[in-house]
Amino acid sequence: MLMWEGVSEFVAVAEAESFTAAAKSLGISTAQVSRQVSALEARLSTKLFYRTTRKVSVTETGQIYYQQCRQVLDGLEEAERSITNLQLAPKGQLRLTAPVTFGEKTIAPLVNDFVRRYPELDVQMNLTNQKLDLVAGSYDLAVRMGKLEDSSMMARRLSSRTQYVCASPDYLSTYGIPHSLSELGQHNCLQGNLDYWRFQEQGKPRNIRITGNIRCNSGWGLLDAALKGIGIVQLPDYYVQPSLESGQLIPLLTHYQEADDGIWAIYPHNRHLSPKVRMLLDYLSESLQASSQHAV
Repeated sequence: MLMWEGVSEFVAVAEAESFTAAAKSLGISTAQVSRQVSALEARLSTKLFYRTTRKVSVTETGQIYYQQCRQVLDGLEEAERSITNLQLAPKGQLRLTAPVTFGEKTIAPLVNDFVRRYPELDVQMNLTNQKLDLVAGSYDLAVRMGKLEDSSMMARRLSSRTQYVCASPDYLSTYGIPHSLSELGQHNCLQGNLDYWRFQEQGKPRNIRITGNIRCNSGWGLLDAALKGIGIVQLPDYYVQPSLESGQLIPLLTHYQEADDGIWAIYPHNRHLSPKVRMLLDYLSESLQASSQHAV
C-alpha cells in the first residue's frame, strides 16, 4: 500500500469542503475521491471529515493532518517548479528598493551585472532610506540593513556588515587613543542621525552617548571629517574599509565592537516566489558573501 495514496484527494476535499468540487479540481470522479479518502481514514484509524447531506467539514484531527500534508504537497510542487524553471532565463519586470549609500555602492552594480547576464529583465530600482510599503508599491523585494522590525514580510539574510569606530593617525597623535568606552567622553565624536554609538561589553549590547562639533546625516560627510582629523567616527565597513586598509583610518575599541548587523532581503509572503526574484536573491547573496571574505 502506498503511503501517499489518498493524500491529494484528502487535501482537495479539505480545501473545497466538498467531495464533488474536489473531484472536479482533480479531474476524477466523486466516487473515486470518496473511496480514496475512506481508505485513508481506515489506514490512519481516524475520522478526517464530518459528513452530512449538506456539508463536509474537517475534524480536529483532520486539521492537524491537513497542515502537514499541505506542507508536503507544497514542497513537492516547489521541487517540480525548481526543475522546470532550472533552464529558464529570468525575464519581465522586477522592482526592488535599497538604502541610498549601500544601494549606490554595492546593490546597484550587482543588479546591473545581473541584468547584463539576463537582458530580458526590466528592472526598476528605487534607492531610498525610507522604508517603503512593498505591497502597496508592488515591489518584489527590498534590501534592509541591521535589525529587522516585526513584519509580515519574509526575510533572507544576504550577508552582514561591521560597524567600525575609527580615527585618523593625525587625530590620535594629537588627542590620544581611547582604550575604554568611558574615554569617549573626552573625545570629539562625529555624530550621524543618532547621539549614541552601539557597542558590546561582556557579551551584552551597550549604547554610549557621544558628543562632538559635527553632526551630519551623510556617512560620506562624516568619513571626510574623520579623514581630515576632526574627530572619531563610527561607520559601517562599506564606508571605511578602503581607508582602514590604506592606514588613513585606525580602528579603535575593537574588543567592544558590536556583533555584525545583518544585510537582509525582505519580500512579500508568497509561497510561489518567482524564479527571477529567487535567482536575484541567490546572486546577491553569493556576491555579497564573496566580497565580505575580503573585508578588514
